[in-house]
Formats: sequence, C-alpha cells, structure tokens
Amino acid sequence: MDGMPNGNGQGNGMGRGRREVDNNKFYEVLGVPKEANETEIKKAFRKLAIKTHPDKGGDPEKFKEITRAYEVLSDPEKRKTYDEYGEEGLDGQGGGADPSDIFEMFFGGGGRRGGPPTKKKCENVGTTIKCTLEDTYNGTIRKLAIQRDRICPDCNGVGGDKEHVTTCDMCNGTGVRIEIRQLGPMITQSQSVCPKCKGKGKIIPDRYKCKTCGGSGIVKERKVLDCHVDKGAPHGHKVVFSGEADQKPDMVAGDVIVQIQQVEHERFKRKGNDLIMEKEISLVEALTGFSFTLLHLDKRTLAIQTPKGHVVKPGTIHVVKDEGMPTLKNPFLKGRLFVFFKIKFPEASELNEKAVKELNKILPKPPKPAESVSDDNVMEHHIVEEIEKDEFERDPRKHTGGAAYDSDDEDDGPGGARRVQCAHQ
Repeated sequence: MDGMPNGNGQGNGMGRGRREVDNNKFYEVLGVPKEANETEIKKAFRKLAIKTHPDKGGDPEKFKEITRAYEVLSDPEKRKTYDEYGEEGLDGQGGGADPSDIFEMFFGGGGRRGGPPTKKKCENVGTTIKCTLEDTYNGTIRKLAIQRDRICPDCNGVGGDKEHVTTCDMCNGTGVRIEIRQLGPMITQSQSVCPKCKGKGKIIPDRYKCKTCGGSGIVKERKVLDCHVDKGAPHGHKVVFSGEADQKPDMVAGDVIVQIQQVEHERFKRKGNDLIMEKEISLVEALTGFSFTLLHLDKRTLAIQTPKGHVVKPGTIHVVKDEGMPTLKNPFLKGRLFVFFKIKFPEASELNEKAVKELNKILPKPPKPAESVSDDNVMEHHIVEEIEKDEFERDPRKHTGGAAYDSDDEDDGPGGARRVQCAHQ
C-alpha cells in the first residue's frame, strides 16, 4: 500500500521505450501495401491524380496530399527515411515539390531536370527589307522602326505594389488551366488561359495597380534599329537582333529577325557571288573586235574589250574575273562577271547587192555539203521563211486543224506519231 506499485501500475521510469513511428499514412493515401514496388506506386498515383486534380473538380488539399505521398514513395532514399522515421524524418529534406510540377512531369508536361528553371522565351518577330543590288554590293545601313512590349520601368514588371500582389487561386499562379480528359484507356491534357487572372498568375486590386502600365507589367515602346546589310549579303540572308522583340515578366525577350529581299536589277542578274549581264553587239563588232564601258554597282567605270583578233561567236560566254559580288564576311574576295554577247545581224534592207558581193569575197566560203539525191534523181526546191518564236512553240495540230492526224484507222508509231501509208506506183 503506501504508494507501492500494484499489478496494474508501473514504476517510475519503467516501460519507457522508443515511441512508435507512423509510417503507414503515405501508403494508405495511395492505397498500396508497404511492399508495393515502383510500378504499383506509379499506377496508383496516376489513377488518383486524375480523379483529384482541381481542374477535374477534385479537392486541392487531397491532390496535394497524394502528390506528396508519391513524391516520397517514388524516391528510394526518401522512402527509406520515411519507413524508418515516419514523416517527421523528412522535415530536414525540404517542404516538397509543387504538386503541379509533379503532375506535369508525370503526364509528359515537361518537368524540371534539376538546376534553375529555364525561362521561356517570347516569340520572335520577323520582317523583310528590300535591298537593291547596289545595297548588297556596297553594304548599307537601313533604319527599322518597330513597336514592342517591354517591362514597365516603374514597377519592374510586377504590375503594382508587391505587398498587395496575390497568387491566383484558380490556376495556382501558373496562368493556365489544365483540363484532363479520360477517354477509355487514353488520357488527354489541354491548356487554356486562366479566365480569372488572364494568364498572369497573380491578382492585384485596382487601387494598387501601377499607374504606368495599368497592372499589366508591360508598356509599349517604339524602337529604331540600325540594320547593317553587309557587303555580299545574299537574297534571304537574315540579320538577327537578339532580345530586341517583345519582353514579358519572367520571360526572355524575343529576337527581331530581318530577312533581306533582293530586288531585280535592270542590268545584272546575280547567281551566288557571280554577276551575269547581256550585251548586244553588231556583226562587225563580233568579227573585228570591240570595247565598251560599263558603270559598275560601286560607280566604277570598267573598260571591257575583246582580245585582238578574237571573234565573238553566237552562244559563247565571256568572263571578267574578280568583278562579281563581294563574298559575305570576306568582301575582298569577289566572284566573276559573265557577259553574254547577243549579236545583232543586219536587216536585209541594209545589205545591197554590192555589199553582198564584197562579203562573199571577204568571208570564208562555207564547205559545200555532199548532196543527197533520191534514186529517181528528182529534187524539190523550197525557200525557208522566218517565223516568230511563238509560232514555233504553237501546237501544229491547231495550226493545220488536225484533221489529217485524227483518224483512228492508223496505228501509233514511235513517239506517238502516226504511220502514213504511201501508194506504190
């Protein structure tokens, strides 16, 4: 009696042992046994995440609880700590990842691979400028005025007083709403702009919004860019102004990409670093030689002449080396200038009988071709006549009416031609 312990009591200090650890909660949340493997845990999380996601009408707190359980049990080290010490043993390992990040990573939404998150980039802006051949030969600077969005200088993109900025409770600060749909075994995920915060991810009361940007965090700005067109820049060449396009909070500014559009030149055609031109010369010049002057794209005057005793034949190509376009990034290296000579023959009215006789004396006689005569020694004489090019390209059946070739009684010959039977004498 006198304070002695009875059979139902315990003495001071007796029966004190290690407190029991609650390491069942996370397994119960996911509905898996403690012996569940990684595949079973993933399968359970997938099923529950779809049901409890806030965008599917689920309980946000329940969704957080499920993602926390999956975060721990899917990590071998964290799971080992949890099994031995319970949830309290995880206190020193951080407060857990964002449930939305885990969900997006699990369902193919990207996820983070460690290290600081990569900022998204604003869209690039593309435009074209027309340049003459003189511009790309000599190089030039073109002014380009653009209107762009930039971060508000007064609120630094916040949109208002920082102390009164709250995270949107509809999208949890993401600015987007994720909609999950399950069609049989297939799961689809779509995103749309959050209607409450208009994609900003935050809410600012009107009276605390920035007066300069009206709470958007961005302002319109006019910017004039100096676009340097380098010597030798080809058609389609792109000049990139990094970070000079639109800018938004927490995003990398986009680029302005200027594409050069080469306009046609009245004298030259460009092919790579080569220039091509056509020059009309008379028959006398083709036979006896000639020289002509050419005003080049950099205002230099070139004196071009044929070698002594050289005859320019129709269809031949002549070249002036190192007088083509400058090479991009190496303007001292230039291409070639090709000259196609078009020989103008005199009209019949310009040649009288005396001139024709003189030409026959001066010009070499053509070799007399071997005449092919038919077996009956009958020769038909014809005089050729000049026609226009479009008449040559015209369908001969339209010209003749096509009646003589439309019979189905004759078989087709090679190449689709009709065989014509001749009467024998």
